[in-house]
Amino acid sequence: MNHRFLFPLLLLAMPVVSAGEERDATQIVRDAVNHWRGLTSYTEMTMVIHRPDWERSMTMQAWTKGDDRSLVRVMEPKKDRGNGTLTDDNSMWTFSPKINRVIKVPSSMMGQSWMGSDFSNKDISRADDIIDQYAHTILATSEEDGITVYRIESIPNEDAAVVWGSEVLTIRDDHVVLEHAFFDQDGELVKTLKSLEIAEMGGRTIAKRQRMVKTDVPDEWTEIAVNDVQYELDLKDSVFTLSNLRNPRD
Repeated sequence: MNHRFLFPLLLLAMPVVSAGEERDATQIVRDAVNHWRGLTSYTEMTMVIHRPDWERSMTMQAWTKGDDRSLVRVMEPKKDRGNGTLTDDNSMWTFSPKINRVIKVPSSMMGQSWMGSDFSNKDISRADDIIDQYAHTILATSEEDGITVYRIESIPNEDAAVVWGSEVLTIRDDHVVLEHAFFDQDGELVKTLKSLEIAEMGGRTIAKRQRMVKTDVPDEWTEIAVNDVQYELDLKDSVFTLSNLRNPRD
């Protein structure tokens, strides 16, 4: 998730919006998050980490349930098979078969790289921070290919325990996020997540392929491509346990 723009200029040019418009912006963001993950989901995906002198690919399975539970497990390459990440509420754990150990990720490490990619542990956790801890404002509305597109600025509440100074999301009216930009406390763009391919999958329109790029190293990036996805499955709570993270059964 990552992003840009000269925020002082945006703020100077920002139109005054009513409370009703602000609520609309919040609902647009909420609908986009819910659309992506569904009540429950199962996804098969490929992650490619690109660097100027090498490239690495992994295939993974992922399960989500509700607002705050997810499990991601690496299937290929063989040397990484079984590596997994479990999130439940505000907690995250990782498991490595090589050391046969479950490790809880401390809050101080949530901003660190996930599996060596350009995604952070926080990005993968898919927490609802963007909904619950931010104030949202529609900056602009446009139309692309007959679809309304909203540009929304999300600013953390004063007491929010988040890293970013602000985030800017570009969201289609069908809930597909085209771009998610992350800015630091000085208003500088740090990274951007862009949707490169959109397709009908699992009975809904989603971003099939997304790329995360850090602003200061544009020739380094990570792509995640969805190979298959299913929504609204009957997933047992036992899927999202430390026992299942270590010894897959469900």
